[in-house]
Amino acid sequence: MKTLQVDLGERSYPIYIGEQLLTDAQCFIPHIKGKQVCIVTNETIAPLYLQPLSDLLIDAGFTLETVVLPDGEAHKNLDTLNLIFDKLLGSRFNRQATLVALGGGVVGDMTGFAAASYQRGVNFIQVPTTLLSMVDSSVGGKTGVNHALGKNMIGAFYQPQAVIADVSVLRSLPVRELAAGVAEVIKYGLICDAEFFEWLEDNIAAVMSGDARAQIYSVVRSCEDKARVVAADEREGGIRAILNLGHTFGHAIETAQGYGNWLHGEAVATGMLMAIDLSCRMGKVERTVYERAERLLKAAELPTRSPKDMSNDQFLALMAVDKKALDGGLRLVLMEALGQAYVTADFAHSLLEQTLDHARNG
Repeated sequence: MKTLQVDLGERSYPIYIGEQLLTDAQCFIPHIKGKQVCIVTNETIAPLYLQPLSDLLIDAGFTLETVVLPDGEAHKNLDTLNLIFDKLLGSRFNRQATLVALGGGVVGDMTGFAAASYQRGVNFIQVPTTLLSMVDSSVGGKTGVNHALGKNMIGAFYQPQAVIADVSVLRSLPVRELAAGVAEVIKYGLICDAEFFEWLEDNIAAVMSGDARAQIYSVVRSCEDKARVVAADEREGGIRAILNLGHTFGHAIETAQGYGNWLHGEAVATGMLMAIDLSCRMGKVERTVYERAERLLKAAELPTRSPKDMSNDQFLALMAVDKKALDGGLRLVLMEALGQAYVTADFAHSLLEQTLDHARNG
């Protein structure tokens, strides 16, 4: 097992990465303060992993409740969130309670937001079960739900007590879900870790084929990169925004296509190429960076073209409803070198239009 630390002063917490951690009591018990525990999971994960984790917590003497949510991004909303509150209130959970998020990014985001809100804040633990959630959403304290008009627009920054990433669960992931997580892994190489990007170019086949050593290394390296960025800027006032490379474009795709029709990682993959393309048109990076990123994303079985039915006007309207927008102006995460990203509102609208055209038509 590898243990990393997210260094946030009194809000610091460990990330445990290894195999068979779901049945390791010492990963959980030190981070549960009271006697009441509620596991929040979904209909897909519950039959696979809910019972062993429930048995562990009951054997340790905790009072346990569970909430099984419908699966999918389409259910990441306030109505579904109320299912968690209904269980907590109905079971008379107090302020010493601990929520455990057992699932992918949707479960983690919703459980974290419920923990931030219930009685103005209770503890929670992230137990991510997808590659995407292990390397991205479970680390850093972003929680929330979607709105029909924008993704993740209702939420809070709220840090977990611990993140427990059991990579053995990745063996049950469909290839499409694994690929969606690899998109965020590739992102770290692009924004802040050129050496890691080069490693991925050489090892992407091993990661996609389920090689345990390659997958563990990918999770560890990604979490190290993210923990470093989050520690420098917890609430995204500055450098942390680089973690959103491709996300403004990607969120527009997700919203337009209907949440869940494009997986988050798929939309981000296409969005990252759009951001790199615009960076190339601005003269910030060589076209070879775009070509290498495109090859790597294709090797990970990810899409590299935006939906044919999305017009430039639709893209721009949806991109304007973005958390990085400032005083009505669109800000984007772009690149100035492989492994170096930056946030800017300084780009020519005509070049952005060219990027939107190229992403759709090639």
